[in-house]
Amino acid sequence: MAGCSPPRGATWREHLLHLLARQGKIVAKDVAAELGISEDSVRRDLRDLAGEGLCQRVYGGALPVSPAVVDYGARRTVAPDGKRKVAATAAGLVRPGGVVILDGGTTALAVAYALPRDLACTVITHSPPVATALLEHPRAEVFMLGGRLFKHSAVTCGAAAVEAARNVSADLFLLGVTGVHPETGLTTGDAEDAAMKRALAARAADTYVLASSEKIGTASRYRVLPWEEISGLITDAAPHNPVVEQLAANGVGLLPAD
Repeated sequence: MAGCSPPRGATWREHLLHLLARQGKIVAKDVAAELGISEDSVRRDLRDLAGEGLCQRVYGGALPVSPAVVDYGARRTVAPDGKRKVAATAAGLVRPGGVVILDGGTTALAVAYALPRDLACTVITHSPPVATALLEHPRAEVFMLGGRLFKHSAVTCGAAAVEAARNVSADLFLLGVTGVHPETGLTTGDAEDAAMKRALAARAADTYVLASSEKIGTASRYRVLPWEEISGLITDAAPHNPVVEQLAANGVGLLPAD
């Protein structure tokens, strides 16, 4: 880790944030060895930063925190152009007469708006905003899965929603996540939301991940699915992005959103 010493006048906290931004991750033992301080000191600082929402702690260090863990209203202003590109590509996967499970979140909402107005299909969703958006699609049959409303993400979740999910089947699930990382996988910020996403993925023949570029290389607290259980990842991130290159090298199917 060349050049690990803090810039003159920088605090250890500022230095750790600088390393995280530059390298995309922090390995606590490596930072401690380079700086000649204890690993416990590095971990303590990382705990403090994580407590302020400035990083996501993982085993052995930390990763960038996803900007997509803010509340639903705030998320609508995050990377809208990237979400529209991802949504347009995802909408093209929905075939006439097909059955699609559409996740919650702002990218999934963009998919609902991107579907052709005259498309005859069936959409299953646990997102009230997605269902409402499809009122303008006269040939789309819409099935809402009920349960406890998780207001942070405007979706239903909990035992009732998971049970409802077990009674549906679909050709395609368009999955929203908050973090995409080669090591930590596909993650989101709430345990019940993660469980609901797994339940929905189990009911679809194919699962594609909606991942606008601000989510690439970041992590949230709860894992959703392992890489081998998805059919592909739709992203507007540049092909030469180091994380995208690593995902491709690991065999993850990538659908570029232009």
